[in-house]
Amino acid sequence: MRNKYKELAEEFLDYAGVKINGSNSWDIHIHNEEFYVRAITEGSLGVGESYMDAWWDVERVDEFVSRIIRARVDKKIQRKIPLLFQLLTLRLLNLQSKQRAFIVGEKHYDLGNELFRNMLDQRMNYSCAYWKDAQTLDQAQENKLELICRKLYLEPGMRVLDIGCGWGAFGKYAAEKYKVKVVGISVSKQQVAYGQQVCEGLPVEFRLMDYRDLNEKFDRIVSVGMFEHVGHKNYRTFFEVANKCMVDDGLFLLHTIGRIRSLKTLDPWMLKYIFPNGMLPALREIDWAIENLFIMEDCHNFGSDYDKTLMAWHDNFVHHWDRIKGLYSERFYRMWKYYLLSSAAGFRARQNQLWQIVLSKNGVPGGYQSIR
Repeated sequence: MRNKYKELAEEFLDYAGVKINGSNSWDIHIHNEEFYVRAITEGSLGVGESYMDAWWDVERVDEFVSRIIRARVDKKIQRKIPLLFQLLTLRLLNLQSKQRAFIVGEKHYDLGNELFRNMLDQRMNYSCAYWKDAQTLDQAQENKLELICRKLYLEPGMRVLDIGCGWGAFGKYAAEKYKVKVVGISVSKQQVAYGQQVCEGLPVEFRLMDYRDLNEKFDRIVSVGMFEHVGHKNYRTFFEVANKCMVDDGLFLLHTIGRIRSLKTLDPWMLKYIFPNGMLPALREIDWAIENLFIMEDCHNFGSDYDKTLMAWHDNFVHHWDRIKGLYSERFYRMWKYYLLSSAAGFRARQNQLWQIVLSKNGVPGGYQSIR
């Protein structure tokens, strides 16, 4: 029976141009023969967990996963009944409810500021950079912040809401460069504490809170890399809150990862180990959720830039591992590498996109002038 699973794995991998124990940088090398059963019966969850357990290796995980995605190998692999039940549960339940809002903060964003400081750019941006005319990660992330500010047409004295403010990169940049006042909210205690420290003396306020508790007016709203935690059952509520909190002539910029087709779940491995309760929207789901609330003034897709961003994060993480390895296990190291490289593969295969969407309540008089 074990040989049958190996034969199936070879067949599926052949669709993607991947060989077992081959010589290409994307060919997989097996260290434990039980890998085949685990991969065939558990799909992406079994593949990811067995990598964490060092059952297999590949020189270029990003290229391996990218080829697997392009070949749609996941559709050819059956899953265990318990995993199918889990996926069905994710479709039916509201796992991003207000009561569960802080789980991702505790499980992911509070893993330690030292981890992210040694992985990200100097401003601590944890979202896709904008690589146009940029040679380094720092330049590309500064480009992204400047792009957002210009798209929002910020003016001195404006009051800006940052939903999912991270470690305060946008708030600090906008306050310093554009002289605006910023209120940033996050579900991560460590992000709020760090933001308060780096923005000391600036008109930037940080709050540990869920977006559903907001009830005040702002001239501009921005949300960068947070919508992926909202969940399809809450998309409408999210935009209703934004509409309520924005002045009538304001602008709202949404920066989010998206998928080319509607799915009500995230990859099982990613859900279990990286982003609990995560979910990526399709563009039509956003369009439905903003109906009679906002006008879509602009939609800018630069998803291919996320591939380059994730590879830069991976290189920083590996290069600086010796600084932080005393805080984490070797299994964590393999898990985090797999997260960054497999995520890069998703964008390289164009399965995932990155959208910056500019919204207004009533339409910009004379039309919105797109900025790139």
